[in-house]
Amino acid sequence: MSSDLIIGHDGKPRCPWVRDGDSPLARYHDEVWGRRTHDQSALFEALTLGVFQVGLSWAVVFGKREAFRKAFHGFDIAKVAAMKERDVDRLVQDASIIRNRAKIQATVDNARAMKSASPSLAALAKSHESSRTRAPRSVADLPTSTPEAEAFAKELKSQGYRFVGPTSVYAFMQNVGVVNDHVHGCFRAADYVRGKS
Repeated sequence: MSSDLIIGHDGKPRCPWVRDGDSPLARYHDEVWGRRTHDQSALFEALTLGVFQVGLSWAVVFGKREAFRKAFHGFDIAKVAAMKERDVDRLVQDASIIRNRAKIQATVDNARAMKSASPSLAALAKSHESSRTRAPRSVADLPTSTPEAEAFAKELKSQGYRFVGPTSVYAFMQNVGVVNDHVHGCFRAADYVRGKS
């Protein structure tokens, strides 16, 4: 078991970035992060959070998750794709989110790409799923990017997606369960072969 783990109030071992077993971040860790999803809105949300995370900490972006949901119509792809320049101008003034015009515009552009791209984001994610059978031993073993993320990012860019470098794409892969990076011993490290080291 990794020494990096924390034990929550419920006695469950968790990845150390959770910090507390009873918080929105802990619930995200337990219920979302690393769990495979094919839901279009969930994929779009994860991609968008990755866009806004570029150059910032996950804690800052996650702390604004509900505000992003409101700003981007619950991550309804069609509604975001239909947003106009005036909507971008309005969001640049919205103090509840990260007011970066380029990232806001990239989110609109990514919704438009997601609507028309082939293969779909879900299909591309499936083609890059990890077949790894062991959980990372510690946080130090977690990469910030991989050759798979680089290839995935290149495919997304060719489809018109923006702000999708290898690091943000790897964060997306972690978020939607394309790769399970819960560390060894975490109760969510489902890809670990029990009883083997």
